Order: sequence, then C-alpha cells, then structure tokens
Amino acid sequence: MAKYYDIDDILAEEEVVPTVFKKEAVGVEQIDSGDDSNKVEAGSKVELPYWLASELYLRNVVSITIPSCYERKSRTREEIGADPAHVDLRSRCLYFYEFGSKIARLVGDKTIGPLLLVAFRARYKDVLIKALTAALAVPPKYLSILTKEETKLYEAGQSSTAAFKKWRIGGPRLQRASLLGKKRKPIE
Repeated sequence: MAKYYDIDDILAEEEVVPTVFKKEAVGVEQIDSGDDSNKVEAGSKVELPYWLASELYLRNVVSITIPSCYERKSRTREEIGADPAHVDLRSRCLYFYEFGSKIARLVGDKTIGPLLLVAFRARYKDVLIKALTAALAVPPKYLSILTKEETKLYEAGQSSTAAFKKWRIGGPRLQRASLLGKKRKPIE
C-alpha cells in the first residue's frame, strides 16, 4: 500500500481481481461457498480484493487473471481506441487509472500503461473544458461516466472557475504597500 492513509488508495485496492489458487489453502473460509469446509481446493477460481490477491500472488499461492477492462482484446480497449471521451469507465472500475497502474506493475503487463495514458489524455482535456466552461449545470449523465480521479479533476476545475469569477467581480484587489508610497530621501 503506497499511500497508507489515503482513503482513495485504500478503496482502489478493494477492487476485485479474478484469481486461481495454485495450491490448496486450509483455514480459509469462502463467503459464497456452499460447503462448510474451511479450505479452498487447488484450481478454484475466486475473486479476491487486490490487496489480498497481490500478497498471495507474490507468495506464489494464486495466479492472477487481468480484469476484463484491461485485457488486450477487450471491449473497453476498443471503445477507448474509438472515442475515449464517451466511455463509461466508472461502471467498469471506479478507480480505473490508479487500479490499472497497480495491476500493471504486479503482473508486468506493458500494454496497460499505454491504454491508461491514451484514455487519460483524451478525457483530461474534455473534463477540463466542461469544468471550466459549463455554467454550473452539467448533465448528470456526463458526471456518471467519470472515474473518481476525473471527478476530482472536474470539481477542482469548477471551484477554480468559481473562485476566479468571484475575484473578478469584486474580490480583494492588489493594493500598494504603504511603505512604497513614501518618498525617498534625496542623496546628497
């Protein structure tokens, strides 16, 4: 966990990752399991939160399958390639960029980084344009497709626009310091 006290980092690590157990694990209870045994058989497919899956992966207990929105031949990649600004990333992964960078480092997939970069570049410009030019009424449908990082960016753009308008209308102006108003003594 890189940012221990960051709530967004904690929530990003709660995203589920499809895993397959390589070994039998005893003393583990599956919540959705139909039997009462406290073990997971080798070859069992289980979705685990990233924080747990990464630790088990590093200990060679499980193998990780890349989540479907990051796979090489996924619908998400095709949509991002066509028009990244209108892809609903929130429904696929609320922390799309942060979680994507974590999973890419863990499994060593070099194609996830460029995917995240292409998506963020195109969406960054669109989010800022809407945040800085929209007259306080942006369609709720647009906000519903933004990831958590993009929503923060949008809100920062909105607040800076509001602060600029407040300053321009009559906020505090720059004032000359009283010290600068005094005349200098002539040099003799």
